[in-house]
Amino acid sequence: MTGSSITEIKPRTKHNKWIVLIASYKTLQAILFALIGLGARHMLHKDVGDELAALADHLRFNPESRLVNIILDRASLLNDPILRRIGILAFAYSAVSYVEGIGLYFEKVWAEYLTLIITASFLPLEIIEIFRRQTWFRFSLLAVNLLVFVYLLQLLAIRARERARDKAKAAEGSH
Repeated sequence: MTGSSITEIKPRTKHNKWIVLIASYKTLQAILFALIGLGARHMLHKDVGDELAALADHLRFNPESRLVNIILDRASLLNDPILRRIGILAFAYSAVSYVEGIGLYFEKVWAEYLTLIITASFLPLEIIEIFRRQTWFRFSLLAVNLLVFVYLLQLLAIRARERARDKAKAAEGSH
């Protein structure tokens, strides 16, 4: 077959399993925040306290429960402007988390830097929240985000050293 072009088939590269795990975490986070945004939008023009009281009754929660009363009291503070802000922020954070997840899955360096920066920016807030009230959920969230931060920081440092080594080798080869 002369004159025909045969294209090289590149072997499929193996994904970094930790990056895929972080990408999955970010994608799940995106879905959660999208659902929060949809919930806030759904509650517009409704009395949030009444809606939650009906839900608590439907789920047969004890109406005298301290937790139920605290939630219902706080829910009564939510009005349409606050719900709009919650919805907008939740959708925005969902979009950013989705971009992070997709970028990480395709192992884009910009996504690793974006995730590193965003994760680092929330660590102080998570620590403050733990000082305010210690719960297993807050400790778990902080632990997961610290692991993501440290892993990405190490990964980016290793890649930077490899790039520097490759540049040094290229410079030696050109002399």
